[in-house]
Amino acid sequence: MVEKITAVFNGQVFYPAEPIALPINTRVRISIEILPPSEQETVSFLQTARSLNLEGPSNWSANIDKYLYSK
Repeated sequence: MVEKITAVFNGQVFYPAEPIALPINTRVRISIEILPPSEQETVSFLQTARSLNLEGPSNWSANIDKYLYSK
């Protein structure tokens, strides 16, 4: 099976730009094609925030002052 994905290299690790449906510890072979700057994707803050999969109360935005300033 061959699948092409886009990833970002941070100096130590490659991070895929989208989720990959592979079981943990699956061995893969990686070929690297460096994209020209015009084809490199920029990652928005919203994409980064969504990728963190953070959880919180459902009324967080409606009660931000309560969560930030109450003791």
